[in-house]
Amino acid sequence: MSKIAFIYPGQGAQVCGMGQDFYDYTQIGKQVFDLASELLGFSVPELCFTENDRLDVTEYTQAAMVTVSIAMTKVLEEKGLKPDVTAGLSLGEYCALYAAGVMSERDAIATVRQRGIFMQEEVPVGQGAMAAVLAMDAASIEEVIAPVEGVWIANYNCPGQIVISGRKDGVETACGKLKEAGAKRTIMLNVSGPFHSGMLTGAGEKLKKVLEPVTVHTPRIPYVANVTAQYVTDAAQVKHLLVKQVSSSVRWQQSMELLLEDGVDTFVEIGPGKTLAGFMKKINRTVKVLNIEKLEDVERAVQELL
Repeated sequence: MSKIAFIYPGQGAQVCGMGQDFYDYTQIGKQVFDLASELLGFSVPELCFTENDRLDVTEYTQAAMVTVSIAMTKVLEEKGLKPDVTAGLSLGEYCALYAAGVMSERDAIATVRQRGIFMQEEVPVGQGAMAAVLAMDAASIEEVIAPVEGVWIANYNCPGQIVISGRKDGVETACGKLKEAGAKRTIMLNVSGPFHSGMLTGAGEKLKKVLEPVTVHTPRIPYVANVTAQYVTDAAQVKHLLVKQVSSSVRWQQSMELLLEDGVDTFVEIGPGKTLAGFMKKINRTVKVLNIEKLEDVERAVQELL
């Protein structure tokens, strides 16, 4: 019997047309998009399905991604496919919370809309930056960037790929030092802010106020938190971890290693793109990874796993 994890990508995976067949051809998927439009005050189908500049703007991207992934999840669940555990990268953690029974779809969508706005507004454009560091181990990167002011590790994605974040000048300095220290490449990322860095602490504090009235339930199944790379089984921890997550490192590789140690052998990536599948190839090539991007992927997953 397979042990199944539902995993959810973060910002950067968005693409025009994502989720359209779930909207067009499933009632339960359409209901999620319609609810999101009602909550947010603009047409989420229009945002997701038509060419526009807003889809790549953080305050819109986050709500769009969560809407799409939750719609896909509900269709999977309706077909009888359920996870044993969930995890999501950064923004994707809110989808993992929904799938674990911790947060309603309404609260997940409304909260990430505010999260996106706070993250977008916290640091003026041009002051922060992020860069991917390739083919260098985490301990070496940590050592090199430690003396560079205003730079943090944002993402431990997989072996050979770590992302740093912080002040633009600091990130540029760190990239130079990392290359000198043996990094194969450093790539400045096309992002609108220094996500998962200490510069976003204020955005987390604003999010704390938004989360106060939100009802969180004891997880129906375990989910793994980005901040700790550990299971969360206590509802009392959830809001604190979500606040910290905004300015803390995303420990994705460590989260996946925890699941592998616990016997998870099937990972279902729910949402646009194959980013997490790519990471998993570098973490463990032997496990099964299925991607849910189109309605036909649901049928394939159901046939394979049920």
